[in-house]
Amino acid sequence: MRIIPMLTAVVVTASLYMVVIQRDELMAFARGEDAPDAAQSETEAAEGQDAAQAEDTRVGVVALQSKARTIGNAVILRGQTQAIRQVEVRAETTSTVISEPLRKGAHVEQGDVLCQLDPGTRDAALQEAQARLKEAQINLTAASKLSEGGYASETRLAASEAAERTAIAAVAAAEKEMERLTIKAPFAGLLESDTAELGSLLQPGSLCGTVIQLDTIKLVGYVPEAEVNKVELGATAGAELSTGQTVQGKVTFLSRSADPTTRTFEVEITVPNQDLSIRDGQTADIAISSAGSLAHKLPQSALTLNNEGQLGVRVVGSDSTVVFYPVQLLRDEADGVWLGGLPETADVIVVGQDFVTEGVAVAATYRETEQ
Repeated sequence: MRIIPMLTAVVVTASLYMVVIQRDELMAFARGEDAPDAAQSETEAAEGQDAAQAEDTRVGVVALQSKARTIGNAVILRGQTQAIRQVEVRAETTSTVISEPLRKGAHVEQGDVLCQLDPGTRDAALQEAQARLKEAQINLTAASKLSEGGYASETRLAASEAAERTAIAAVAAAEKEMERLTIKAPFAGLLESDTAELGSLLQPGSLCGTVIQLDTIKLVGYVPEAEVNKVELGATAGAELSTGQTVQGKVTFLSRSADPTTRTFEVEITVPNQDLSIRDGQTADIAISSAGSLAHKLPQSALTLNNEGQLGVRVVGSDSTVVFYPVQLLRDEADGVWLGGLPETADVIVVGQDFVTEGVAVAATYRETEQ
């Protein structure tokens, strides 16, 4: 008889527990909502599985987080050195050399005698011209006085004046001919050749000697027409000579006319050379500075081609898909290349870029930026 009250107590207790503690679950069971909860769980599980599968299909690549930096562009040329001035000093008259020759390499100052020529009869011709001038001046004075007194005609006076002018011209010509006997250095410099030998006959146009000026020197190169607008007068330029010596100067000349054969423009850079260490005709690798620009320094292996054959790099986009950017090669160095045409910051794919195309989803692993 005691068992029934105990069972009744258990049933009452269970009922109270379900009503009070598990009321929400009991009401849901009464409305039949257990099945939809199970379906939702299955949907969420399926979505998680699909996401995992999508993650597994992403292509693994290695990317470099690159930031653009300002670099000074340069126009690279190959040229040579030239003396700032070089003159072949030649004779203007015919005579023999009576001075000892100066040897090549000798330093001469402006006005130094290079070749002295034999005057021959030129001194006598000058004296004759001077005497005739004196005679003509006397005749002109007499004719003037007679003309004033009415004893000489105007024709005689005019003839005397003409005779005087002729005599003056003859004296000037004789003096100029005497000056031509002394051939002088036109400027300070070095003799590039021996002067004319003692006793040699010089005629008009014959070479007495060659003088070059090297205290200032020119670097001469030729700019391609595609880069000529990057060069400006006054721009700083540097060069490395064939001897390994480095020099620096300024652009002082840029041709306005292209060479008809090569379609290039001549450019000259003036460089000081007080110690005469730079010789005429040395080969020089010239770099002319131009306006700076933003560029990324990347390994050469990062470069690739798209389906149209454009040179560029592949970048990880904001949605983890591949984006192709055409680039311009600005400078080539031993440890990388400087490229233009990219955004200021870019995650450039440096490993695996040849195995993906634009729009492909990738899983990127990043490495440290290379400087």
